[in-house]
Amino acid sequence: MSKGLRIFVLADTHNKLPQKVVDFARDGDEIWHLGDVCEPTITDDLSAVGPPLTVVRGNCDWNTDWPLVIDLTRDGLKFRLEHIPPDVLPDDVDVVLHGHTHVPRNERRSGVLFLNPGCVTRPNRGSPRSVAWLEIKDGKIKWKLVELG
Repeated sequence: MSKGLRIFVLADTHNKLPQKVVDFARDGDEIWHLGDVCEPTITDDLSAVGPPLTVVRGNCDWNTDWPLVIDLTRDGLKFRLEHIPPDVLPDDVDVVLHGHTHVPRNERRSGVLFLNPGCVTRPNRGSPRSVAWLEIKDGKIKWKLVELG
């Protein structure tokens, strides 16, 4: 029985990183930023928190060192991180994590789980500002949205 992984997931910071978000990130085993970081110093600030940081490039990011898509495997599950949700349903992953819409998402489509932590700075369609925790233990996923207020 594994102790599990706790991954802090955020997206669409758009040049702003509230202290509350930094404080949350300290409690993670990893940090996944799903794009539209905009100001690269935000990744410096997140990297300084401690847990390893993974970043994908969003449509508002100019840093071409950040990949558009990253595939990761954790506890036997395959994750795809990308900013803009795919038009075509992927058949080679268990979970797609994305940003871009500024709206939280937890939806299963044809066996693929789509997760979006919402937006740190400019939520859309009445959603609150939010981030999320992804917990992976024994091949099972627990997704918890956290409103920033």
